[in-house]
Amino acid sequence: MIYDNSYQPVIAITMGDPCGIGPEIICKALIDQSFTGVVKVIIVGENRALENVVNQLRLSISFQPVNDIKDAFKGGKDFFPVINPFPLGDRDITPTMPTSYTARATIKYIEEAVQMALDGVVDAICTAPINKTILSAHGFPFPGHTEFIKYLTGSDKAVMMLAGDQLRVSLVTIHEPIRRISELITIEKICETIEVTASSLETYFALPHPRVAVCGLNPHAGESGLFGDEEEKIISPAIKTFLPHRRWHISGPHPPDTVFYRAARGIFDAVVAMYHDQGLIPLKLLHFDDAVNVTLGLPIIRTSVDHGTAYDIAGKGIASPGSLKAAIRLAAQMVRSKKQGYE
Repeated sequence: MIYDNSYQPVIAITMGDPCGIGPEIICKALIDQSFTGVVKVIIVGENRALENVVNQLRLSISFQPVNDIKDAFKGGKDFFPVINPFPLGDRDITPTMPTSYTARATIKYIEEAVQMALDGVVDAICTAPINKTILSAHGFPFPGHTEFIKYLTGSDKAVMMLAGDQLRVSLVTIHEPIRRISELITIEKICETIEVTASSLETYFALPHPRVAVCGLNPHAGESGLFGDEEEKIISPAIKTFLPHRRWHISGPHPPDTVFYRAARGIFDAVVAMYHDQGLIPLKLLHFDDAVNVTLGLPIIRTSVDHGTAYDIAGKGIASPGSLKAAIRLAAQMVRSKKQGYE
């Protein structure tokens, strides 16, 4: 079967915290004409928060609440449909002033979008930022989006990848204290991260022979045990399990101070980093405004912005939509790549 490249993926965008910059970056991203005829978008969130941004910034864009996504795109409507599973009061959509209700709404937006993706009524979800501190204060038991969506989808594996045009980085551990990293990086966990990363590069990035570089943990990748033995005891054995693989090229452990430079110049398709800041510092140095957070290993496609709710600039009209625009484009690319591979 020949894949139809004219297909427009349907993407659900969750608003995130309605008191952060989520509503603003959604409005700013969707006025980009390059999305017209390329993707279909439905927003999961508070319609009035979007209207407030439109009025404040005098944007030529329209939103309208809908009850059923199946009717959202009929008849060539000239508005973006919005599904609101948790209506809020006026005081709950005031920029910079989150409440217990906005925390509950934020969680409900994610649950609704994930269920739509699991039901197959949308092709992918794209998430605007949440505030982990606010959610935690109101009983949210997950460190972030990745862990929550893993739970909602019942997934055994979930790998966080940060992606830009020059660099892709997957993380073995995510939101963990530095002092615990050495005990958390097991052979099994590293193997899982490598496997999910390489297979996702094939399926979602159209790379039939993915080249994955695996970071060491210690300076100079341990220098033959002089600066630490995690490379010899844990990381190298994990890498060796993939040596017989016919399609994947897994190498390492590479010194962390040079591997990202090489990956950014096209020598590798992705880097597997051992912990959060090891991977995100070089990634954000290159892609501060357009990095995309991708959750790999799920039964659904999920991309996200790579920044927070930015309460310090919420409501000021100065937030950049760059990361959200990149996240929408990548979600659409992943949908098309998967369909091309399977049909």
